[in-house]
Amino acid sequence: MRTTVTLDDDVHEIASIYAQAKGITLSAAITELIRKAQTTPEPKPEIRRGLNGMPLLPRSGRTITSEMVRQFSEDDLG
Repeated sequence: MRTTVTLDDDVHEIASIYAQAKGITLSAAITELIRKAQTTPEPKPEIRRGLNGMPLLPRSGRTITSEMVRQFSEDDLG
């Protein structure tokens, strides 16, 4: 669709630089930037913290024991 829009000078400059860097037209750059703005960013994982403030690994239903860590360390070093 062909239409005319009025952009603020700074927005036009950003879109022009983006278009030039990508090797596309200004129209294609504006379309791409608007489509990117429409996509919902992936939710950030919630970082749980222990009583001492240390970050905790996400719950996976699997318990990691000291013996498992020791075995992994031996395998990795050995």
